[in-house]
Order: sequence, then structure tokens, then C-alpha cells
Amino acid sequence: SSDLSYKEFEKWVDSSLNTELPENVVAFCFNLYDDGNGQWSVELVGTSSFDKDDSDWACNEVFDTRNNPLKWKSKESWKKVLSSIRSHLETYLKNGKHASLLAVNRVSDSALLMVI
Repeated sequence: SSDLSYKEFEKWVDSSLNTELPENVVAFCFNLYDDGNGQWSVELVGTSSFDKDDSDWACNEVFDTRNNPLKWKSKESWKKVLSSIRSHLETYLKNGKHASLLAVNRVSDSALLMVI
């Protein structure tokens, strides 16, 4: 599993969403990055559109955490880190402080967790 704990993920999502979001956010995207040398990061993006048939929907950004990504170290593979992040996200959608905000905009897990 990843070296990122659920509590660290939860704290970051809570702080990221503890702000006034633009009114035109209709969907969210969590972007996972392999930064090299065992360094990983995630950013949260809010978009003004969603189209399940067009992956470019995530490019219509109106909110992002690019200046405050979640960073951690792990020697695990991309697949295992992605699985861990997906698991953390699923837990957050059930129990997280801002789960209802994400769930209202949620279309599917694959859409919500679009990986670049």
C-alpha cells in the first residue's frame, strides 16, 4: 500500500475544500502525479463542465489546488498508489467532512478520479 495515510488525505481534502468555491464548479477531478524518485502528489481540480464521453472536460478548470498539492513518498508502483488513493477517496465520500459537496457533483468514481 501507499505510505500516505487516510488521515493525511482527509486533512488535505478538508483544507482544500474549506474555502468558497466558484459557483460554476460542476465536477471535481483528483489528479495523481508520479513526481519521480518515490515522490507522489495529488491535486484537486474543480471544473465548469462534465462530459462522460469526453475526457477533456477536466481541462475546464475554475478551481485548483495546484499551489497546495498533497505530497508524500512511496516506493510502491503507480497501480498500487492509484489503488490506495482511490480507496482513500471512496472512504472520504462515505465519511469525509465535505463528502456531500463532492457527492453532489459526482457522476462516477472513474470521472471523479481522473488520473493524468
